Amino acid sequence: MRIVHLGDVVGRSGRELLVQRLPGLRQELGADVVVVNGENAAGGFGISPKICEDLYAAGTDVLTTGNHVWDQRELIGYIDGDPRLIRPLNMAHGTPGRGWTAVETPSGARVLVLQVLGRIHMKPADDPFRTVDSLLERFPMTGNLAIVVDVHAEITAEKQAMGHYVDGRATLVAGTHTHCPTADARVLPGGTAFVTDLGMCGSYDSVIGMDKHLSIRRFTSDLPGPRMEPATGPAELWGVVVDVDPGTGRARAIERVHVAG
Repeated sequence: MRIVHLGDVVGRSGRELLVQRLPGLRQELGADVVVVNGENAAGGFGISPKICEDLYAAGTDVLTTGNHVWDQRELIGYIDGDPRLIRPLNMAHGTPGRGWTAVETPSGARVLVLQVLGRIHMKPADDPFRTVDSLLERFPMTGNLAIVVDVHAEITAEKQAMGHYVDGRATLVAGTHTHCPTADARVLPGGTAFVTDLGMCGSYDSVIGMDKHLSIRRFTSDLPGPRMEPATGPAELWGVVVDVDPGTGRARAIERVHVAG
């Protein structure tokens, strides 16, 4: 089994390249399941129901989000009815939506995808480590069940700690949120594939996907400026592909995925 996880989609350029290239990429990589972080797909802030449907039609199986999940308010009334769209599991009790979902592959195996928010330099959230524990205790990884953990966090140490914490209990732990692809994709000793940050699907002639001139102004002036906007240059797709041992659910290999626009 092969799982592809692509990084945060940022703005129109990122989602248009994803819609254009994902069908062919899925076939080329032999992907059984494609997970995409879509939380910045709508103008750089959140995701809309229409964009969700467009990304599903292109070949996305599961959409994860993050701290910007509610930036498009129409998602609040939509998310409960979309089993393929998840928000962080460690949000407050009673929050709409779900923090995990499971999809079935053509071979009959299942892939469980869950997401947690980090707590350093982020909005308040429940303990992501204990939250992950509670779900993994219910769903132990087996040959018929692979598990993907999307860790939406600001700092590298928190993401790496999560990777080691669940090593041997999950198939893949992938960091999202910072939009910068890291070069540390590897399989940990217990058989969990890990990468600190997937990167993003968006324009890299930017500051983390946003217009570089507007971003520079924020750092060089104390005056209020215009609202941040996604960069409009040619996009790139970044993520990983993981080979899964069908007998155990553990990762056998992880490789970087990069598609230039």
